[in-house]
Amino acid sequence: MLNGTPRRVAIIGAKRIPFARSHTAYADLDNQTMLTDTLRGLVDTFSLDGEQLGEVAGGAVQKHARDWNLVRESVLGCGLDPHTPAYDIQQACGTSLEATILVANKIALGQIDSGIACGTDTTSDIPMGANDDMRHALLALNNARTTGDKLKAAAGLLNPRHLVPDMPTGAEPRTGMTMGQHAQVTAKQFGITREAQDELALASHKNLARAYDEGFFDDLVMPYQGLKRDNNLRPDTTLERMAKLKPAFDRDHGTITAANSTPFTDGASAVLLASEEWAEKRGLPVLAYITAGQAAAVDYVDGKEGLLMGGAYAIPRMLARHGLALQDFDFYEIHEAFAAVVLCTLAALEAEGFCRDKLGLSHALGSIDRSRLNVNGSSIATGHPFAATGGRIVGTLAKLLDQKGSGRGLISVCAAGGQAVTAILEK
Repeated sequence: MLNGTPRRVAIIGAKRIPFARSHTAYADLDNQTMLTDTLRGLVDTFSLDGEQLGEVAGGAVQKHARDWNLVRESVLGCGLDPHTPAYDIQQACGTSLEATILVANKIALGQIDSGIACGTDTTSDIPMGANDDMRHALLALNNARTTGDKLKAAAGLLNPRHLVPDMPTGAEPRTGMTMGQHAQVTAKQFGITREAQDELALASHKNLARAYDEGFFDDLVMPYQGLKRDNNLRPDTTLERMAKLKPAFDRDHGTITAANSTPFTDGASAVLLASEEWAEKRGLPVLAYITAGQAAAVDYVDGKEGLLMGGAYAIPRMLARHGLALQDFDFYEIHEAFAAVVLCTLAALEAEGFCRDKLGLSHALGSIDRSRLNVNGSSIATGHPFAATGGRIVGTLAKLLDQKGSGRGLISVCAAGGQAVTAILEK
């Protein structure tokens, strides 16, 4: 599949809308609208109107049946040349980071010269299905041919029990537990304290607020629907306020609360990638390069491996593949699904037993410089529209490296189903 020699893949830029807590600023919007508008923002910023790109890849986690061709429809409405191919993927919270890797691989292999990776999600417009009895009754009515059959089928629609919708639960199908419940179990296994989680959450808010005040996000976040900043940001929060909240998933002994977790969120993000030649031809500067990607999955069903601990497996594999140590990075972007997940992942990589028994290594990977972790805030402060988070992180890290002028950054995004997606960016 390689056409010529492998090429470096440049991150040209990124755009996202401010993320909004569920049922607030974007309560009346859907995935199609948010993604189309975000892509339009990227098109306008980089003068791509009428441009035919190699492809656009992305998706959403929470999708209605009408969104079966979500990304293609958004491409048709965003100003790109309609001859630009597009397709949907879904890897839970890792969706837009995985899309970034997929597009980057095609550029590196010479199959395309440019592309966009994107993601969107809304929990304000979450899909709800008809229950099985109602669905069967509706299908029977649709298939009825005679008046008698139609009346018989219609009678089935009058049963009040059939009107109860099939509500999404957010629980893992194989365990019946939510992500938060799984994260609480893992936090207990690793001995992560509530105080440590609250401190990480506070840093997320403080770092994000500082970055906004310094203008870091001026070219990454487009004003939208009256918002200029993520409306989950709490710059004035304190550890004392956080300490007053009750545990969310274990009322008696839990350490995870609403303050050290991500809220349900609406939003969208997009990243423009290209070969160096494509960028140079258009006079576009390069923020950074994506140089590695790795996915991993764990068997969380028996509780021996944490649902959201895939990063502790993917990171070491990626480092070994590229001859790097955990300390060889200027920035670390670890998705804050819960503060506990970040802290558990770091604790696992520091533990001799975990690295020996789970990873087959002779030694622990060691600790990182925490001052380099999520330096401009992360998901606890920004919020977490599932499929959009990876694109947010790629854009943030690429700009951090561009501002520094050199260096290397690591990304890790945990995902439902016991998965994780990781990547390395360099300047």
